[in-house]
Amino acid sequence: MKNAEEGFSLIELMVTLAIMIILMAVAIPSFNETMLGSKLTSNANDFVTSLNKARSEAIKRNSTITFCASTCAAGSTTCTCATGGGWDQGWVILAGTEILLRHVSLDTRLKMTDASSVRSITLQPTGVGSTQATITLCQNSPSVGSQERVISVSATGRASLTSTANGVCS
Repeated sequence: MKNAEEGFSLIELMVTLAIMIILMAVAIPSFNETMLGSKLTSNANDFVTSLNKARSEAIKRNSTITFCASTCAAGSTTCTCATGGGWDQGWVILAGTEILLRHVSLDTRLKMTDASSVRSITLQPTGVGSTQATITLCQNSPSVGSQERVISVSATGRASLTSTANGVCS
């Protein structure tokens, strides 16, 4: 015969809640690291894809193409290369004055910098560049992890992407 008063006691409920809180405290930082890694990889891949498009356009058009950091607004009919700031403000592919591709600025919490302040890469009709760059993409604020994505652009215009965990976003 069952007792009419069935259910959870207050102590059982408190123990269950304590276990759930502990599990969440362990899972949330790991989830944040996973989300940050995904966001960094996605934006770094956008950059590499844009550079590859610039190379292929240079070859296809048999003309010089400029790939540069730009504050070009969406819907703008003219764009210029930025003279200050970093790649996080966005970038553009230009064939003379024709806009081939425009990428808007990154999330304000992300920072994309080049230690040597390279803001423009010119690609020759053969697809070969003339500028080497090492661009670091990281989360500037809030500091949620030590992940970074480093995009290395060789003097030939080829880009490679590596994941690092230096922990400093400067």
